Amino acid sequence: MTAGRVVTLTMTLAVGDRRAGAVTSAMFAAAIVVATAAGETRAGQQPASDNSLQVLRGTIDIHVHSDPDNVPRSIDGIDVAKLARSKGMRGIVLKNHYDPTAGLAFLARKEAPGLEVFGGIDLNLPAGGMNAVAVEHMTQVAGGWGRVVWMSTFDAENQVRYSRENRPFVRVAREGELLPETKAVIAVIAKHGLVLATGHVSAQEGLMLLREGRRQGVEHMVVTHAANAPVLMDVSQMKEAAAQGAFIEFVGGSLATADAATRIARIADAIRQVGPQACVLSSDLGQKGNALPPDGFAAFLLALRARGFSEQELDRMSKQNPARLLGLP
Repeated sequence: MTAGRVVTLTMTLAVGDRRAGAVTSAMFAAAIVVATAAGETRAGQQPASDNSLQVLRGTIDIHVHSDPDNVPRSIDGIDVAKLARSKGMRGIVLKNHYDPTAGLAFLARKEAPGLEVFGGIDLNLPAGGMNAVAVEHMTQVAGGWGRVVWMSTFDAENQVRYSRENRPFVRVAREGELLPETKAVIAVIAKHGLVLATGHVSAQEGLMLLREGRRQGVEHMVVTHAANAPVLMDVSQMKEAAAQGAFIEFVGGSLATADAATRIARIADAIRQVGPQACVLSSDLGQKGNALPPDGFAAFLLALRARGFSEQELDRMSKQNPARLLGLP
């Protein structure tokens, strides 16, 4: 996204009751304007609402997409770090499906001092799939800010089959057993205190990964956007994942879609059943045309507030739990 471009996000959610109406109002107040890449207010652009800034203060977004990438992104990694810092956030995790982001996190920290910026590696085909050597190398990148290991996303067998594509994919298991190379990756995660993120594997495979992670002593685990396709964990599986010591990630994504109110309601219900103590909230934003990650994250938090979550519960899911996941005090 160029520095002079302003993207306006208008919320037009259809609602059927007073609470859902509050969701619309809160999200509109939070996200009527999306900031420029540098976080500056331009002519014709209204400043972010006080509610938006207040709800972001001290938060950590563990799921931020940015340039450089092979698909269009709304903002680059350095500018999104500057924007997050300007809005009082504590930290972000830069995610890329095909390129490791530990080096980008190192550079972003220099440009946004005081902000906790982490990167990671996604074990898709360009990384060699279940490649323990690639994970080990990430830990050696300057700064040591490579923290998250996603167990394959777009190239995951589950994703490729769900999308009905005919192309190579990355396996984590065969015939109900994790592959030796998968277990080797988990061993490196345990050795270096990294975060095991389940990626786009199936719900059943995700539980297998978490059980093995726990067996090998992995202390930081998260189910990647558990409610989203192609993962589609049900609540009983989420509870089992939480019992294995994993956090359950719920992402806001774009709240400008026709199904946003229904999706937020479904997320709120799942969180209530699993319990905020086991949940982490994130944006999963950075796609061109959507809200910039901090602004969309604020809208998501305000939408959940409008659904009845307390400040303490939101803080638990957007501040304390992600800090624990990343090994922060």
